[in-house]
Amino acid sequence: MNKNLIFPLMIVIGSSCYGILSTMIKVAMQHGFETSEAVTSQYVVGFLLALILFVATQRTLPRITGKGFLIIMISGLLTGTTGIVYGKAVHYLPASLAVVMLFQFTWIGLFLDCIIHRRRPSRIELFSLVFLVIGTILAAGILDVDLSGLDWRGWAFGFAAAFSFACFMQFNSRPVEGISTIGRMTIMSLFAMIIVLLFQAPEVLVNGKLFGSELFIFGLLLGFFGIILPILLFTIAVPKVGGGLASILSAMELPVAILASVIVIHEKLSILQVGGILLVLAGMMIPTLLQKKARLQTK
Repeated sequence: MNKNLIFPLMIVIGSSCYGILSTMIKVAMQHGFETSEAVTSQYVVGFLLALILFVATQRTLPRITGKGFLIIMISGLLTGTTGIVYGKAVHYLPASLAVVMLFQFTWIGLFLDCIIHRRRPSRIELFSLVFLVIGTILAAGILDVDLSGLDWRGWAFGFAAAFSFACFMQFNSRPVEGISTIGRMTIMSLFAMIIVLLFQAPEVLVNGKLFGSELFIFGLLLGFFGIILPILLFTIAVPKVGGGLASILSAMELPVAILASVIVIHEKLSILQVGGILLVLAGMMIPTLLQKKARLQTK
């Protein structure tokens, strides 16, 4: 495979992992578990899996600067914060609208990247955002949803989730010397678990529910696809492609979330939603393909 496509593909796969989490949580709810319990199991078991990987593969402790540790810690806290506030948005908003609010991270992430690096967004990036925004609205199926009377807290939490995830992409795009990918993932998952335990369902650790029921199985699945695999892929790939393009490529989460809900829990999929998914995919592919074309022309 062309090495220039490997890192964008990693981000697409990582964001696809996030896309199946909402369906997994819905299945957990069908088995009688609360959303907060499922989210807590994800971060606790995810940290345990990361710790096992660290002990099995690392022979020395990381040697990082205070600044490097701060970057990793904040990345982990933002990971947990995103899960918490997005859950609140789902509580106050229709699920389809909560997804649309979350996906505001695409343009937020792009403009954060522009502010941090003191640059203007390229025409390619702006053109791609047009596809993503229109595609997101169509794919989420909210055109026939009555928006009157919705709680303002839902809008606030939804925007907070988008901003939190966009900030995570920016912090995670910063390289840190003296630590392996697995070491970085372990520290991130630790701080993500800490903040989730503070605000979700810490009681599952002591009431026997996490390790004595099916919740542990859901924790394994959610922990692997929500912590281990995406954080590994993002940690490797985001510094290579930059926070702006990573935010655009992460839009893959939306079509995967919709398709997973259709396949697993048999939600309906309209023609407009199919068109929206295609627009999202086009918006993701445009920057990568045009950058590849530009590189070929300069050779």
